[in-house]
Amino acid sequence: MFSYILFDLDGTVSDPKIGITRSVQYALRALGIEEADLNRLEPFIGPPLRDSFREYYGLDEEQTEFAVSKYLDRSLNKGIYENVLYPGMKELLAGLKAMGCHLAIASSKLELSVKKILQYFSIGDSFEVVVGSEADGTRSRKEEIIEEILQRFFPDGNIPYDDIVMVGDRKFDIIGGREMGLHQIGVAYGYAPEGELEAAEAEYIVHSVEELEKILLP
Repeated sequence: MFSYILFDLDGTVSDPKIGITRSVQYALRALGIEEADLNRLEPFIGPPLRDSFREYYGLDEEQTEFAVSKYLDRSLNKGIYENVLYPGMKELLAGLKAMGCHLAIASSKLELSVKKILQYFSIGDSFEVVVGSEADGTRSRKEEIIEEILQRFFPDGNIPYDDIVMVGDRKFDIIGGREMGLHQIGVAYGYAPEGELEAAEAEYIVHSVEELEKILLP
């Protein structure tokens, strides 16, 4: 149905809850903030990390940069491996690749972390293009990430928008995809709050990897 498929990572390809929330918990503790309930830290899954620290804990710029550094200390060494692929995802990616689809990862996560995770799950070869954020927080907006992917896929600027879809679990994926002229699929098995994908007016919404496969591999 689509020749070019851009996947968000967290909450879409894999379930990173334990690694992300424990790393956020670690960073907050370094600031003297105790958060025992990991479920309360789920909103950190998806959005740019700096935005979340500022929005949910009111951190100033200096505190935010400190929190991000502590988060990365734990995440890069341990947190990224506290992560599981959604059942059926590896097979879906292999099927899409076998069909000749061009796959990319479009993640707000640090690009180094993204590449380590793909290597850990042995799915890196499925993706022709992998784009994440930079360590200094630049290129963390979904629109910026998608723009970079499109430039890499289509350096001549001749972009077949109608043949490209963005797949993700949060409103950032849906809105970013639409603003860049792409089709969008929201995956409700991820971490969007109830009603978020509908409010973002996702073109398609699926509730399982099996449903996603029915759209991508009809």
